[in-house]
Amino acid sequence: MSVIEGRQTAAYDKDLVVFLIGMRVNRLRAWREWLPVAKAMGPMVRELSADPASGLLGFRTFAGLRTTTMLQYWESAEKLQAFANDPDRTHRPAWTKFFKLAYQGNNVGIWHETYVVPAGGFETIYGNMPLLGLGKVSGVVPANSRGRSAAERLAKK
Repeated sequence: MSVIEGRQTAAYDKDLVVFLIGMRVNRLRAWREWLPVAKAMGPMVRELSADPASGLLGFRTFAGLRTTTMLQYWESAEKLQAFANDPDRTHRPAWTKFFKLAYQGNNVGIWHETYVVPAGGFETIYGNMPLLGLGKVSGVVPANSRGRSAAERLAKK
């Protein structure tokens, strides 16, 4: 990854959905229950990445010993919901399977949070960084082109 010198901000200027999704292994020895849940995310992300019209703009995974979190950027809540509820895509069958098994024990947990952010309702800064986060999704521009401070960049809706 090549470092972009100086202060940059994401070039993105549209509405945005930030989606956090994750799983937590509540009992490490119960791998037969949590491993299928862990393996389900890969096919979903590959399917979405191969389909630019899906609305997924980008993602990043953060793995820990018991908890894995994925940060996703989406074009709209409608596109996120369309993927989540489409029985012909990878998510719905995986969710249905998990839901059926979820009440048979508490060895694995899942969670998500969805944030709908209107254009101009977010601010980013990258100082001497490679492309990351929303900057990786949209590219970056010099931070001062949108304001000298976070407050100024947020005020320029």
